[in-house]
Amino acid sequence: MEQQQVPALTRPDGSPLRLLVVDDEVNIAELIAMALRYEGWQVTTAHTGSKAVAAAKESRPDAVVLDIMLPDFDGMEVLRRLRSGDPGVPVLFLTARDAVEDRVAGLTAGGDDYVTKPFSLEEVVARLRALMRRAGAQQAASSSLLSVGDLTLDEDSREVFRAGAEISLTATEFELLRFLMRNPRRVLSKAQILDRVWNYDFGGQANVVELYISYLRKKIDAGREPMIHTMRGAGYVLKPAS
Repeated sequence: MEQQQVPALTRPDGSPLRLLVVDDEVNIAELIAMALRYEGWQVTTAHTGSKAVAAAKESRPDAVVLDIMLPDFDGMEVLRRLRSGDPGVPVLFLTARDAVEDRVAGLTAGGDDYVTKPFSLEEVVARLRALMRRAGAQQAASSSLLSVGDLTLDEDSREVFRAGAEISLTATEFELLRFLMRNPRRVLSKAQILDRVWNYDFGGQANVVELYISYLRKKIDAGREPMIHTMRGAGYVLKPAS
């Protein structure tokens, strides 16, 4: 089922919300970070309590996703130190422990919400959005148009044009192009593309990415200055034609 993109939340001055993700499991931290970057957040990650405290002082996050179990000191202590510097920062606890007493302890310590592993990324995103709305974040104007150079994509009508010429895409090609256009000039690995376009649970090989990139190139770049570039050993990048 196709999910409609929800307008991004922003800070009162219109800049992106800043999020700190703290989890000693690097893959989990990066998955959450990638999902929230796709939603328009500016994300910093940390994998220990001490690095989390240092990162919070530097980035001044608008919200924190915080694992309770960390290798140096636990999330409760991280929360105490964070709140000493910023008493109002919303915190979403993340933990593999699901006992009632753990949830109560986290919320009593000052956490604003609680998600138990295993979790869905959609649930984390939804809970953070709810926390930020309560904290007064602004909802950005709902512009459905993405533009990179002479390429435009309308997320509502699902129309794509290059230099004024309409381009017909399949549903998967559209999602792949949308992900590339939401990250212009950024090199995206095959793994990142698989995770985002195939919803994190695709069991196939990375060559499906190569296949769909080739489909897109035939439609987007054929007879034109190329916009989709291969970065050997790294992934793919979309940038305006020179």
